Amino acid sequence: MGTGTRVATALAVLATALAAGCQRPAPRPAPSATPPPAPSATPGGPRAPADVVDLAAVDPGIRTDIRYATAHNFVGRPITGYAEPLCLLTRRAAEALHRVQAAALAQGRSLKVYDCYRPQRAVDEFVAWAKLPGEQQMKGEFYPDEPKSRLFADGYIGAPTAHSRGSTLDLTLVPVPTPDQPAYVPGQPLTACTAPAGRRFPDNSVDMGTGFDCFDPRAHTTDARITGAARDNRQLLKRLMTAQGFENYPREWWHYRYVDEPYPDTYFDFPVARSSLR
Repeated sequence: MGTGTRVATALAVLATALAAGCQRPAPRPAPSATPPPAPSATPGGPRAPADVVDLAAVDPGIRTDIRYATAHNFVGRPITGYAEPLCLLTRRAAEALHRVQAAALAQGRSLKVYDCYRPQRAVDEFVAWAKLPGEQQMKGEFYPDEPKSRLFADGYIGAPTAHSRGSTLDLTLVPVPTPDQPAYVPGQPLTACTAPAGRRFPDNSVDMGTGFDCFDPRAHTTDARITGAARDNRQLLKRLMTAQGFENYPREWWHYRYVDEPYPDTYFDFPVARSSLR
């Protein structure tokens, strides 16, 4: 074989090898030890589990007065995470509350909810607020006799809270028919939540002895100073709720947890908004 022939043969072999290499699949990258986080399902945060519902879809007759979506609360401004004034609950808790409502209506009363599912980000805001001693503009109504520095230690605010698990709520009873409730105007004069029913904020609730979110021992469900109609109303609410599987927090007449909750160890942080629901 001449020199020219050998060169031509070598070039042909090289071309064949290069062509084969171009057809070989590219090697796969090594798998990452930690997969990248999934993008948020909604602009405001993660989505709720599929069994979390808007209470209004289960029982539209239950009244709502979602205070943390407004400025009428112990902080004095709308709370982070409350994009809409909704009561979100696990379906299990919402259906049990529907049964409570049927029993309440038979007694000439209706339910009204103040708070239901509470995002963890809202709890974080409460913790941050508690560390700011100068922010006490709502003290005159919500904790008139309680030092702000004691609110966590005395059990009036909790972190974490069962509310973030989706089966706990704050509520009261209202008459049927239910009277209108005057709107709260930010900056209006405050009256202590422990004042008699005719003097404190004109909530359309029946008399429960104190206002909602009243950080005072008189808000304890069985406080001995609460007598007469107010005591009877607290006992009625407790009987109605207990009969359908709810348990009262003894320091707050308004606070109930559904005992058979589906997420006893999970604290969610999706926003209170329709866009959070599946």
